[in-house]
Amino acid sequence: MATYDHAVQVQQTVQLPTTHWSSGSRIAFRFCFVYFGLYCLLTGIVASLIPAPNVDIPDPATLWPVRPIILWVAAHVLRIKTTLVYTGSGSGDKIFDYVLVLCILVITLVATAIWSALDKRKDYVTLHKWFRLFIRFSLAGQMLAYGMSKAVPLQMPPTPLFRLVQPFGSFSPMGVLWSSIGAARGYEIFAGCAELLAGVLLIFPRTSTLGALVCLADMTQVFMLNMTYDVPVKLFSFHLLLLSLFLLVPEFHRLANFFLLNRVAGPSTQAELFETRRANRTAVTAQVLFGAVLLAANAYQFWGDWRHNRPKSALYGIWNVDQMTIEGQIRSPLVNDYDRWRRVIFDYSDQIWFQRMDDSFAAYGAAMDVGKKSIAITKRNDKNWKGNLNFERATPEQLALDGEMSGHRLHMELKLVDQTKMLLKSRGFHWVQEYPFNR
Repeated sequence: MATYDHAVQVQQTVQLPTTHWSSGSRIAFRFCFVYFGLYCLLTGIVASLIPAPNVDIPDPATLWPVRPIILWVAAHVLRIKTTLVYTGSGSGDKIFDYVLVLCILVITLVATAIWSALDKRKDYVTLHKWFRLFIRFSLAGQMLAYGMSKAVPLQMPPTPLFRLVQPFGSFSPMGVLWSSIGAARGYEIFAGCAELLAGVLLIFPRTSTLGALVCLADMTQVFMLNMTYDVPVKLFSFHLLLLSLFLLVPEFHRLANFFLLNRVAGPSTQAELFETRRANRTAVTAQVLFGAVLLAANAYQFWGDWRHNRPKSALYGIWNVDQMTIEGQIRSPLVNDYDRWRRVIFDYSDQIWFQRMDDSFAAYGAAMDVGKKSIAITKRNDKNWKGNLNFERATPEQLALDGEMSGHRLHMELKLVDQTKMLLKSRGFHWVQEYPFNR
C-alpha cells in the first residue's frame, strides 16, 4: 500500500523543466519585471483587475506620493514651466504621462543594475511564472474593457448630427476616425469582438499564447490608428503592445518553428504554477472564475451605460434658419455675417448646437421643458451666462424660436433638414455593385 501511494504521488507531481538562463536573459527579465510591474501598478491597468462596475478608480500615479514626485521631476529636472494636467482631460499622452514613463524608466535602470550586481541566481523560473500570470490578467483586463466598450458599442458613438453638416476640412484627424467608425457600427462591433476574443483567450493558460497573438494583432492596429489619426492614447496602446510581446517572447522558438520553419512546434515549456496537478487544476479553475467575473463586470457596466444612454432631444434634428431677427431687425441667412446662425441642431436632450455662417459651431447646454415649450440655455465655461428660448412647432418640419441670448431679443424661423437625403444616412450596404459608389 505504501508503495502504491508513493507511485500515485509521483504521478501527480508535475515535472518542472530544468533551465539555465543566460546572463542577457536574466538582465532582460529583471528590467521587464521592474518596468512593466511599475507601469501596471501606476496606471489604470491595475484598476482593470478590480471588478467594481461604475466605480471611478483614479490612476495611482495621480495620487500621493507618486504625483508630487512626477511634478517635482517635471519642474526641477526637466525645467517644464507649464502647469501639468494630470486628471480629467481624457488624454493618455499628457506631459504628466511622459514624465511618469521617464521616472519609471530611470527607476528601472537603477533597480536592474543593483539587482544584477547583488543577485547571482541562475534563473527566475518561479518569479517569471507568477509575473507572467500577473501580466496575462493585466492585459486581459484591458482587452475586456476596451473590447466591451466597442462591442456594445459606446466608445465611438453614432455620428452626431453636427458632424453631418460640418465641412470635412474642419475635422481633426481624430474626429475623422471617430466619425467614420461611428458611422460603421458593424465594424466597431467587430473590432470590439476581436479585442474581447484576445481577453478571453488570455484568461485560460492553454490558450494564453494564442490570446497574446490576437492581442498583438489588435494592439498593432490600435497603435497605428492612434499614431496616424493623432489619438492621444499612443503611449498607453504602445505599452499594451509591449505586454503582448512580453508574453510571446518565451514562445518565440515554437512560433518560429510553426510559422516560418515548417517544423514541429512541440509543447510549451512554460513552468506550471505549482508542483502537483491537483493544485494546478485548482489554479486554472480560480483563473477562469476570476476571468468570468471580470468579463461579467465589464458587460454589466457597459450594457448599463448603453441602456442609460443620453436621450435624444424632443426637437431632434438639423434645422436650417430660414429667417432670423435680432432686436426686430431681419437678418438673412444668406448674408455672410459670422455672428448670426445658419443652423440650429438638437441632438441630445441636454445640448443645443448653433452653426454660424462660417460653418463654425457654438455648443450650449440645454434644459428643455416640453410642457412649457421652453429651453433654458447655459454656457459650460461661464456659469453666470443664461439664455431662454421658447419654441413653437407648427408642423413637424417647421419650428419657431423666440427668446433672449447674450442680452439680445431674437426670433428664428427654422425648417427641418431631411436626413434621408444625406448619402451617409441613406446609402446603406449593397452586396452587388456594378460600379464603385465613391462620393
